[in-house]
Amino acid sequence: MFSKSTVLIICLCSTLLDPLEVGAQNDWSRWRGPSGNGIAESRTAPLEWGDDENVIWKTKVPGRGHASPLIIDGKIFLTTAEQTEQTQSVICFDQKDGKTLWATEVNQGGWPKRMHPKNTHATSTIATDGKRLFAVFCHHSNIHLIALDFDGQVLWKNDVGEYSPTYPFGYGSTPIVDGSRVIVTNENKVKSAIVAYDTKTGKEVWRIDRTGISSYSTPVIAEVAGRRQLLISGGGKVASYDPETGDSIWTTKANWAVTCGTMVWDKERVFASGGFPGGQTLGIDARNGKKLWDNPAKVYEQSMLAFGGFVFAHADNGVLYCWRADDGNEMWKQKFSKRRVAVSASPILVDRNLYFTAENGETVVVEAKSEGYQEVARNQLGDEAFASQVVCGGRLYARVAVNRGGARQEWLYCLGER
Repeated sequence: MFSKSTVLIICLCSTLLDPLEVGAQNDWSRWRGPSGNGIAESRTAPLEWGDDENVIWKTKVPGRGHASPLIIDGKIFLTTAEQTEQTQSVICFDQKDGKTLWATEVNQGGWPKRMHPKNTHATSTIATDGKRLFAVFCHHSNIHLIALDFDGQVLWKNDVGEYSPTYPFGYGSTPIVDGSRVIVTNENKVKSAIVAYDTKTGKEVWRIDRTGISSYSTPVIAEVAGRRQLLISGGGKVASYDPETGDSIWTTKANWAVTCGTMVWDKERVFASGGFPGGQTLGIDARNGKKLWDNPAKVYEQSMLAFGGFVFAHADNGVLYCWRADDGNEMWKQKFSKRRVAVSASPILVDRNLYFTAENGETVVVEAKSEGYQEVARNQLGDEAFASQVVCGGRLYARVAVNRGGARQEWLYCLGER
């Protein structure tokens, strides 16, 4: 039995501990979170914030980039690019206070001459196998994969191949890690492929020929319909591959040539959306690739989110949707705001709240339910937001930009209840 004084000491100590040291999971170790589907392991996150509200810390990010934060072992990793010297770098911040721990420049010069105004030269989020970091950049007309240790030392570099896209929009796909392999896409009009490399050595393990495809989506590996599948959309189709070998499992035709978002899934189905030249959202049987439903919604740059038997999306037309997963039936739709705003960031789910962020820095928090649209909170941070938010340890991390007097400055925010 504890004495009353002992119990009092334990209670006081527990209230003084940093929230990062107790409770919820503290890592966001891949694009779209722990399982790659935008769902946080943390059961809590701030519902309200602003430039000076519920800010634990904020720190300047040099240059420009749309990569989301990667958080592991108390460190935050970002890619960024600086226009004047044409440099591309990986930066590490301390998760507790946002201080810069190191910055490693991995390239200078050779940037593509043309770039989509909504893209950057550091759009790909970093991947990790828990021991190494993997960053992808486009420069000198090629895609380059760089492996670094957690102290910023370059371990190896690989030239993935020539990059000559049909549309001069730049590059944006993120590498993913599957066990001892890091997987990179290089989808362009010259030797288009998805390639797997050994994480330790950089040696090629397998290669998927994607001839004729010029797209921008990030693949994802999901346990669905009783097997592990590597899923990706683009090139007028949705495709499933064996992540161990790269062998094809099934393909399904789609009416768009180009996609940007990462596919989502539930236990038996997968969902994809594309936007050029035509918009279309698909529900597909993951056992055989049979199309179950489709609608004309365009969810192009951003990804969707599947949860609880429903699919939630923030479409390009500025409308939030909830569809039933098994048949695509529309449960509800709601305008994001009174005026139409563009969207690039992908939504996240914390417990039963969805976080949708627009390019103007506005985030709406919505209950993840099918009975009707229920707004929980609405917040503004900065005036430009392209990177997807991440949540771990009860805190929300957001990369945003502020434009003042013709000058643009990126910031990394750590938000939490104060």
